Amino acid sequence: MEYKYDTDFWAGNTARKIWDDIVPGAPRETIPYTLTKEAIHKLCKATGDMNPLFVDEEYAKTTKWGGLIAPPSIHVLLMFSCTPNDDWMRSPGTINAGQSWSYNQPARPGDVITLQARALDKFIKGNRLFAVHDNVFFNQNNEVICSGRGWTIRPM
Repeated sequence: MEYKYDTDFWAGNTARKIWDDIVPGAPRETIPYTLTKEAIHKLCKATGDMNPLFVDEEYAKTTKWGGLIAPPSIHVLLMFSCTPNDDWMRSPGTINAGQSWSYNQPARPGDVITLQARALDKFIKGNRLFAVHDNVFFNQNNEVICSGRGWTIRPM
């Protein structure tokens, strides 16, 4: 069954995990997601990145990639598409305090994306709640698309 991304970010807000639910080292629940051309095009339109590698199939076929690929910023869409609505990363009020990403292989339309994710640490500094987390996205061939580490300030 394919998971459809809920466009209502606030849906299920009361069910979201909170600070006390974050367990460093424990894997987060994730959901496989099939990437579509439509999702890539919507992301490109929203970000204004209309590189023909991402949106023009005929052009993309003439490149070394041999077809459409997703922009590197796809990890943002995948982060939310591959996590259930109650995931603590979806909590309204979360602030991105920094991130570092490595890109290994482009994602393509039709790829079935899976995510391995966990909190690495959580701590309090200056009356703020911080979580450090890592995320690795794989395609259906178990190849790493991208991996990253992030720091977020959690809502109180």
